[in-house]
Amino acid sequence: MISKILIANRGEIALRIIRACRELGIQTVAVYSTADKDSLHVRFADEAVCIGSALPQQSYLNIPRIISAAEISNADGLHPGYGFLAENAEFADICRSSGLNFVGPTAEMISSMGDKIQAKKIMKKAGVHTIPGSEGGVESESQALSLAREIGYPVILKAAAGGGGRGMRIIRDEKQLSNSFNMAQSEACITFGNPTLYMEKYFENPRHIEVQLLGDGQGQVMALGERECSIQRKHQKLIEESPSPVVDADLRKQMTDAAVRGAQSVGYQSAGTIEFLLDEDKKFYFMEMNTRIQVEHPVTEMVFGIDLIKEQIRVATGGALSEMHAALEPKGHAIECRINAEDPYKSFRPMPGMITSFHVPGGMGIRVDTHAYALYRIPPNYDSLLAKIIAHGYDRKEALSRMARGLEEFIIEGIPTTIPFHQQVLMDDNFIKGEFSTRFLETFQIKPETN
Repeated sequence: MISKILIANRGEIALRIIRACRELGIQTVAVYSTADKDSLHVRFADEAVCIGSALPQQSYLNIPRIISAAEISNADGLHPGYGFLAENAEFADICRSSGLNFVGPTAEMISSMGDKIQAKKIMKKAGVHTIPGSEGGVESESQALSLAREIGYPVILKAAAGGGGRGMRIIRDEKQLSNSFNMAQSEACITFGNPTLYMEKYFENPRHIEVQLLGDGQGQVMALGERECSIQRKHQKLIEESPSPVVDADLRKQMTDAAVRGAQSVGYQSAGTIEFLLDEDKKFYFMEMNTRIQVEHPVTEMVFGIDLIKEQIRVATGGALSEMHAALEPKGHAIECRINAEDPYKSFRPMPGMITSFHVPGGMGIRVDTHAYALYRIPPNYDSLLAKIIAHGYDRKEALSRMARGLEEFIIEGIPTTIPFHQQVLMDDNFIKGEFSTRFLETFQIKPETN
């Protein structure tokens, strides 16, 4: 068993991991930048080590400093959280070669799924439906034009090393493709260090459905239902729920069976997520695999009554999936709203600053994961996620009702947040009926706030 875990992250996920470790009797080491010296994860960890300045490259992305922090604190395990180095295969490899038990999949798994072209080949071989498109990288503009004619417009150009909604361009005609190809290659090289692009068919009104997986690295993989993630802005999720309002029992079995098959084909270990596009004919296609814990993991935890962080740690120390895991059944419906320090009335502009008043909601079926508190100053250097509010109910109607109450009770003053946006989405007729796609926000108009 691991006795001390260093958490190579910040914010709410660092605090979430600390809580799971405390329940397991594992000591924790927080790392932090100078901008995060007053963050709750620093206060709640058993030990804390400053690893650099506010710049991510000097702190949370600085592998030598993180490894040094683990060595001086005598940590024997490391949890990467999400973002930063969580899906960096080199980092996972260095951790293990330094004697640290990396709480996540192997470097090889991270690498194979991180390369979107390779991941697509693996899934195709495992019998998982993939989006029609190029078999490998698209090397030239002429090849791209030829392939696009074959697939049919619109198409989407993606960076092979991209992910998380980044490195994508929707192309609607040949002129746009000619104008965009070289630029997309350059952007992929600058952003991801790899200029390789691949092409896929672009679906106009799809839904984004993901399957939560847990593998023990010993051949066993289980699926913990699906999450509906179609409410997005610029490919970044804003609201997630489980189960999806459009996935019936038959489709759910098809999707979860496909996801398990794909993960088993690589002997997957740890928590992971396979993301699918669901078209208007209810056909689903593999998009990508996330080899880490997801921001929205609490949605699944609320429905299945499982602690995914604890399970990650247990599996990392050689634990196998048991009959108890196989017997887990979903109960009710859960929905999560991401509360960001952004102004929804000003194109979701990030709004760092001092929180003057902070009150979290409570009551039946409400959970809040946050690192914020009154008089906490949100630094401008990182992601704007401030809190996640999760509501659980007997069914979707009750979960939505509880979420509406929770958002009303949630008081954050001093900075603008996305709470008003979420309140208005919850009142939208199409959202209430579950009739939406990833393009929901293209037609949704936030109304001015009234007192």
